Amino acid sequence: MSVEELAATWRVAVHDLLPEAVTLRHQLHAAPSLGGHETPTAQAVVDWIGVGEGTVTAQTGRLLRLPGGPGAAVAVRAELDGLPVEEATDAPWASTSGAMHACGHDVHLAGLAAVVRAAAGLDLPRPLVALLQPREEGVDSGAKDIVEEGRLEGVEAVVAAHVQPRVEAGVLAVTPGPVNASMDTFAVTVTGRGGHSGYPHTVDDSVLALSAVVVALQQVGARRIDPTAGVACMVDQLRAGSADNVVPSQAVCSGTVRTMRPEDRELAHRAIEEIAVGVAAGHGCRAEVSIGVGEPVLVNDVGLAVRAGELLAELGHAVDPTFRSFGSDDFAAYCEQARGLMVFVGTGADHGGLHDASYLPDDAYVATVADALIAGYCAALVP
Repeated sequence: MSVEELAATWRVAVHDLLPEAVTLRHQLHAAPSLGGHETPTAQAVVDWIGVGEGTVTAQTGRLLRLPGGPGAAVAVRAELDGLPVEEATDAPWASTSGAMHACGHDVHLAGLAAVVRAAAGLDLPRPLVALLQPREEGVDSGAKDIVEEGRLEGVEAVVAAHVQPRVEAGVLAVTPGPVNASMDTFAVTVTGRGGHSGYPHTVDDSVLALSAVVVALQQVGARRIDPTAGVACMVDQLRAGSADNVVPSQAVCSGTVRTMRPEDRELAHRAIEEIAVGVAAGHGCRAEVSIGVGEPVLVNDVGLAVRAGELLAELGHAVDPTFRSFGSDDFAAYCEQARGLMVFVGTGADHGGLHDASYLPDDAYVATVADALIAGYCAALVP
């Protein structure tokens, strides 16, 4: 059976399961689990797939393995966790717990579950591994734990799909090379000499110095990194002072820095340090910079992306090979260990934005996610 025939046969088997898969999506959406507490969500998906309990991984995740022909396995991944967001949709199956699947993870899980359950009735040419991953949101990466536990041993390729409102509805973005930025956090603490705000000549104003640092940090993107590659250095929090008439001795800002090329990360970190220290010194203050290393650049394997794009086009999907996002995803950790492919499933702006309390992709995207995972598996069969 050719990869095209396998993809078509698998898709038909998934289609027969779609009504049940949509019901699973509603069940998961109504009862989201926050990061670190995903065991109920994982168990619900495992029970629905019905191929065994699998193996617990990353504390609250699950790994299922289906046998196949000779050769290394191909893994498909979906995220288990919701977000601490109060849902603001009018869906009859909306969450009322103060948590929400505001990033489409319920859609990803239902699509993956349909793919794996359908695969159990097929003669797969290579083993299939289903990664039900916890803790994708936040800094405590479930993907990193899965890698460190050695769960990718014997896995040659890893495939995922993610709904994306910044892509036109009905379009699948299958882009070779870097598609998601690295994401690191930074904090700048400026220390000066505090005092009475009525005597500004007696203080070394940490707030003024920090304000200048925040403005100067725009140089990281404007002057320090090749503009054709891009960088996003964003200050998201400012903290200083406790009274209106007191100049504080210390002021702090923090934010994120994102790059699309691995080699630019160190350049950006060094630039933040140099700018903060130099600008603060010019105001008679001193600055200390701390960097929290987060997700690496997510790089799609070129061969996987090109072949999967061709297969999806053959299945009737519109394909965009150019979309990139400065968002980040810990799926990038898998891409450093195996060939990786992240497909973005366009939902358009009408459904709201990711992490928004009103974000509610249509049920039809369960089938689209399933198609993307099937195409990724089949693409991995081609040398």
